[in-house]
Amino acid sequence: MFDRALRPESIARAGRHRIIAVVGPRQSGKTTLCTLAFPDKPVVRLEAVRERELASADPASFLARFPEGAILDEIQRVPELFSELQVVVDRSNRDGDWILTGSQHFGMLESISQSLAGRVC
Repeated sequence: MFDRALRPESIARAGRHRIIAVVGPRQSGKTTLCTLAFPDKPVVRLEAVRERELASADPASFLARFPEGAILDEIQRVPELFSELQVVVDRSNRDGDWILTGSQHFGMLESISQSLAGRVC
């Protein structure tokens, strides 16, 4: 497996920002980059129907499963999580707990900019 050039920058930004968002086209290596940069974080794949259902039904309880944060892969599939993430990161006041990946499309970027303004890089 090739090392990703953005790995050191991702790690550095996680030390300065509450949430890191990695967006881009499908199959471009977003998840691989995040798992290499943050190997101790659990990866939650929101393409999995059961995870998606749990996250949609009760975003607060879903996020509470990860007190140290997690990599939320394909976050655009559960837009309900954006508002709850705002509450969680404001309460914890810690940088780098949450890493989000998602396909680069207008809806997701708009949700990030509205719900997580000032909290995400």
